[in-house]
Amino acid sequence: MPGEKGKFKVVVQQPSGGITHDMAEGAYAIEREALDPIGAEIVEVPAKTEEEFIAAAKDADAVIARNRRITAAVIKGLKNCKVIGLGSVGADTVDVDAATEAGIVVTNVPDVFIDEVADHTMAMFLAAHRRLRLMHQLTVDAKWTEGRPYFKDIPRLYGQTIGLISFGNVAKAVARRCHAFGLRVIGYDPFLAELEMTAVGVEPVTSLIDLCQRSDFLSMHAPLNSETHHMMSEKQFKAMKKSAIFINNGRGPTVDEKALIEALKQREIAGAALDVFEQEPVDPMNPLLHMDNVIVTPHIASATARMAPETRRRLGREIATVLQGKWPRSAVNPGVLPRTSLIRWQPYPMGRGPNR
Repeated sequence: MPGEKGKFKVVVQQPSGGITHDMAEGAYAIEREALDPIGAEIVEVPAKTEEEFIAAAKDADAVIARNRRITAAVIKGLKNCKVIGLGSVGADTVDVDAATEAGIVVTNVPDVFIDEVADHTMAMFLAAHRRLRLMHQLTVDAKWTEGRPYFKDIPRLYGQTIGLISFGNVAKAVARRCHAFGLRVIGYDPFLAELEMTAVGVEPVTSLIDLCQRSDFLSMHAPLNSETHHMMSEKQFKAMKKSAIFINNGRGPTVDEKALIEALKQREIAGAALDVFEQEPVDPMNPLLHMDNVIVTPHIASATARMAPETRRRLGREIATVLQGKWPRSAVNPGVLPRTSLIRWQPYPMGRGPNR
């Protein structure tokens, strides 16, 4: 039986300019699969300013972090909130520290589109390795005989080394795929026990510089936070092999884009494959869009037919679980859970968060 409507208030910012691409029915039908039965009502707020949003959300039981950054100021104004729900892996649109201080659980969906992002990572680095952007153009321009000379100094893929920065769910899925191609896989994650890497055939590396120096391909998988902002910068790019290719399908600001552009211009690295950028949407004049040794896509690594509905369904379930007084399956800030009145009910370990 459905719960009493209005028992819980779930607030979300109304999209500017209409309905977002994955909300075509405009009724939050997928989120409501889990929320309607417990009497939770989604209230869309047409706030034009942060102050207007705070006023509308102050009595909310839950907030969906969509279409607006949930800042420390917003969190301070939440008087009754139990949970902030994210329909993404990354949590950089929420001030997680402020939420933790306020005793509010922040949930995400770290395991919904692992395979999609891993597949895209493989597609991007294989395309970069085989210089597909350039080869396509040579073919279109009827320069049939000019492609082969580009590969005289490029080794075959088998036996090359790929380095993974951070070793969460996506990186693990990438590692499995890379092993199938005969690649040697090494990884750097100072927050992870080495046995978690060695158990799946990945060699742990103790420093980011060492990872940069040894990798023929370097793939970024770190979540974005104050510690990972610009963790790939001039020093790290200079440490890479001149033949190396850099891949980022994670979070754009983990990379100092100016340093990456300079490294590519100076041929300090051979190329890059990027699905994310420091500023999005990316500026059409960004040099990265106009280099023949760079392959780019518009932040679509996770996009498939199942991605939007499944993330929304999981978002609704996580919020509903917390509103019913239970621990969620995935908390960005699991340390806050023992401080709440929520009941631990599931047999899942709590060593998770963004990109886990």
